Amino acid sequence: MTEPTIPQLFDLTGKVVLLTGAAGHLGSAFARALAEAGAQVIAASRDRDRARSFAASLPAVAAGPHGGVALDHLDETSLNTGFAAAVQHAGKVDILVNNGHDADGHDLTNVTAEQFNRQLANATGYFLLARKFHDHVTSRAGRGSIVLIGSMYGLVGSYPDAYEGVCAASPVHYHTLKGGLVQMTRHLAVYWAKDGIRVNLLSPGPFPSAKAPAEMVRRLEAKSPMHRMGQPHELKGALVFLASDASSYVTGQNLVVDGGWTTW
Repeated sequence: MTEPTIPQLFDLTGKVVLLTGAAGHLGSAFARALAEAGAQVIAASRDRDRARSFAASLPAVAAGPHGGVALDHLDETSLNTGFAAAVQHAGKVDILVNNGHDADGHDLTNVTAEQFNRQLANATGYFLLARKFHDHVTSRAGRGSIVLIGSMYGLVGSYPDAYEGVCAASPVHYHTLKGGLVQMTRHLAVYWAKDGIRVNLLSPGPFPSAKAPAEMVRRLEAKSPMHRMGQPHELKGALVFLASDASSYVTGQNLVVDGGWTTW
């Protein structure tokens, strides 16, 4: 067997990626990374026009035009039709990145049962889309990679003093969701390894958007070993690693990119 080179291992030429939440703060960096590695990207959003417009902005690839589909992972019907539209556009899907997220800012003092359960429904959507992908890949005797997007807050609690007096506390239902994704990743990985499908989790640390309160960001920076927040482009290499053959013997793992946050 000829040993593949590093460029070959990370090359996604000829691969099709379905990426949910593609036009968001981190999703847009993910999409650019995948396209830059050669993949044809199907951008998914609840707004089809937004998805298509964003897809058109991505670097061109040899496989064909990128696409945009309407897909709400909290709605099973939308999830199914969105996946079908992705397959119709590109003919197949080789890689699934579950990045879409329906957020809720209430904290442990005022979150309602309905709000809590809706947040956990993000995990249901991740699973249903992953299963849809699994069945699609196995039906054509292919191989695939699934990357779920987690968080450092699936591994550690937050610092109350980072939020106190500035904004609501980090949502308890968000922590519960992201912690559950760690176990979902492990569970799906061991069941689907025999089918040629790898399942991994990418957990970002603090990557606040420009909308985040400046004082909260300052306090978070003080808690970080690197004393700074992450930039979206700093996740690009990790995502391409998990999506590509560079990680062909990696499954069931949680790759944490957090500037050392969880080492404390």
